[in-house]
Amino acid sequence: MNKTKQTEHPAKPSRTGLIADLCTPLLLLVLCGAITVAAAIQPYEKLQTYLHIAFMDNFKNAEPQAGLLIKDNNISTEHQGETYAEGEIELPAFGEQYATLSCKSIDLSVPVYWGSTSALLERGACQATNSVVLGNPGNVVIDAHVNTFFAHLDQIAVGDTIVLYTQYGRFTYEASETVTFKKTDKQYVIPTEDDRLTLYTCINNVFGSSDDRYAVICKLTERAFYQETEAQNP
Repeated sequence: MNKTKQTEHPAKPSRTGLIADLCTPLLLLVLCGAITVAAAIQPYEKLQTYLHIAFMDNFKNAEPQAGLLIKDNNISTEHQGETYAEGEIELPAFGEQYATLSCKSIDLSVPVYWGSTSALLERGACQATNSVVLGNPGNVVIDAHVNTFFAHLDQIAVGDTIVLYTQYGRFTYEASETVTFKKTDKQYVIPTEDDRLTLYTCINNVFGSSDDRYAVICKLTERAFYQETEAQNP
C-alpha cells in the first residue's frame, strides 16, 4: 500500500507570541522612563525640604510676595546707655529686619526678619507674625533653616543665654527646655500667657521632607528698653 507523503509547513507564530514581541520593547521603554523619573524625584524632594522649612505652613508664604520690600537695619549690640524695664516698642513692617539674635554658647549671630517667606529665610531667621513683637508679653516664635542659620540649634543647652537686640531695646532669655514635635502640633508656636521665646527648626532628613521639628523653649530674664514710655517720664 502506497503512503501519501504530506508536505510539511512551518508553524505559524502564535498570536500571543506576536503580541509579546511587540509589547516588550514598549514595556522596556516605559520602565526606563519610570526609573529616570524616580531618580529625579528624590533630589527634588530634598530640595523642597529646604525650600519649605518654615515648618508651620500657615505661618509663611511659600513663594516670595510680589513687591516684597526687604529692609535691613543697622542694629547695635553694644548699647552703653541707661536702660529701663518698661519702654517704647517699635512695630516692624513685614520684611523688615527688626532684631539680631545672639547665642554665644554656639557662636550664633543672625538677623531676624518680621514675617516669613522663602526670600526672607534665605537671609536670616524669621519671626511668625502671629507671635508677639519683642517687648510685649507672650510667645516670641522664631524659625530658620536647619541647613543654614539654625544648623546648630540642637547644641543649645538648658541654661544657655539667648539675647535679642532691637533698635529700641535688648531682651534676654534663658534656655529652659528642648522639645521635638510634629509640624501639625501647634502647642509650642501658639500664643502663650507667659513670656517666652521659642526657637525652632526642622530635624534634618536626607531622604525627603521631614515632619519632625526641634525647638528650644526659653524664659524671659530681662527686658532692657533704651527709652522710657512717655507715661513714665516726669
